[in-house]
Amino acid sequence: MKELTILLDSGSRLPLYRQIYEYIRGDLLSGKISAGEKLPSSRLLARNLQVSRSTVNLAYDQLLSEGYLRTVPGGGYYACEIEPGIFQPGTRRERDSGPAGEKAVGKGFAPTGEKAVGKYFAPAGEHRFQALPEEPFCDFSPDGVEWPESSDNAWRKAVKAMLAEERPELFLPGDSLGDENLRQAICDYLYQARGVDCHREQVIVGAGNEYLLMLLFQVLEGPFPVAMESPTYRQAYETFRNLGCPVRPVASDEEGMNLAGLAESGARLAYIMPSHQFPLGTVMPMKRRMELLQWAGQAEGRYIIEDDYDSEFRYKGRPIPSLQGSDPYGRVIYLGTFSKSIAPAIRVSYMVLPQGLMEAYHRRCGFYSSTVSRIQQQILFQFLAGGYFERHLNKMRALYRARNECLLQELKGKAWVRSIYGERAGLHILVEVETAKTEEQIQTEAGARGVKVYPLGAYGIGGERSGKKLLPCWLGSEKPVLLLGYGGLNEEKIREGIRRLGEIFS
Repeated sequence: MKELTILLDSGSRLPLYRQIYEYIRGDLLSGKISAGEKLPSSRLLARNLQVSRSTVNLAYDQLLSEGYLRTVPGGGYYACEIEPGIFQPGTRRERDSGPAGEKAVGKGFAPTGEKAVGKYFAPAGEHRFQALPEEPFCDFSPDGVEWPESSDNAWRKAVKAMLAEERPELFLPGDSLGDENLRQAICDYLYQARGVDCHREQVIVGAGNEYLLMLLFQVLEGPFPVAMESPTYRQAYETFRNLGCPVRPVASDEEGMNLAGLAESGARLAYIMPSHQFPLGTVMPMKRRMELLQWAGQAEGRYIIEDDYDSEFRYKGRPIPSLQGSDPYGRVIYLGTFSKSIAPAIRVSYMVLPQGLMEAYHRRCGFYSSTVSRIQQQILFQFLAGGYFERHLNKMRALYRARNECLLQELKGKAWVRSIYGERAGLHILVEVETAKTEEQIQTEAGARGVKVYPLGAYGIGGERSGKKLLPCWLGSEKPVLLLGYGGLNEEKIREGIRRLGEIFS
């Protein structure tokens, strides 16, 4: 059994469990701990280091999750075999561009006189810890999604179907709106699934919602004042600000954007997410939707941007059709993406413009080339037309529903959980916490336990990013609120992540 003598620094900002993790990881990568070698039990190592057993368990759990260690039932912890050549600690290379006689320090290389300890550098003969960003054990990111093996196989079939067509024109410039067959497939899907009423001539395919908002800015001859709820989707907020559009934060209530606040804002555009507002999780009822449409129809040049965020994933109640499908004025601009329903790396979004804006689009933006490769467009078309997308969505709905229920079950009965919001749809929930700690303190202490959480305050706009001003009135208190996403986490990590998070409040 390998004996470990680890010099721990109780005054370091790096948690003790992280120091243990980095020491063992460094010895594994440097070969000081050989593949198959047994490590001390957590009880023995905790006694030798004079720390709690839970501290050692945190370090071992992280090493297990990253594949550095393995366990044998009843037999303890053993070092895994690490592929040689992937990481060469202590290797030094000279750079031609560096001054004569100096050594350049690159990723994975240690400065002269130092040795690498994992991703940390220490003077030869000792361990010194300087924290660099690390992957957490459990990341409750609201952007996480799953990509199952069955969908991987389906995507390969879509690629093969695209290649089998032998269409050399795919290597030529295409329509600025996007390929016609893909736009038609998107129209068919939106009509069946979301009740969106449009023709393929109204659909613009682009690489991400931010790009499409930049196109819209030119179509509407911005800048123009935009009303947004606070808190909101900050990427859209930052995009509008970069375009020079004055953003007018509008308070929200339990039904969504407040109509009185919208009227007072003087905004020309209202940016809303009626199906599942991010990050609050509000589902806008039909009455409020009709009121918003009336606001848009009362003055020339007013439009509503409907970002149909997370519309595919709803777990309770019947889905409410899109706002665009109920629009009698032609004032709703519909935004959608495949980043959540398929995967973020797809980088394909779409915008449905009202018919009255198409002439302005062709006049001002029709000369732009599509930002999505035609080959990628045709793969996506095959994925949609071949029925793979529908089957993928059905599987993901079942998977995410199970993770949603697992997370809610783990939170049930916890003394530190004050209230839960937004659990009916989407890939994250809001948890209002009973504690005297701030959101920032919770985030820091959770990170020290290998858990990444997302404070609601980070999504506020208009200078109201934390504290009393940020919280919508219907939350009913000034307690910290956390976003906990579950799309990219299996149930085992959800359970362990909540257990570690709960330690902060015990």
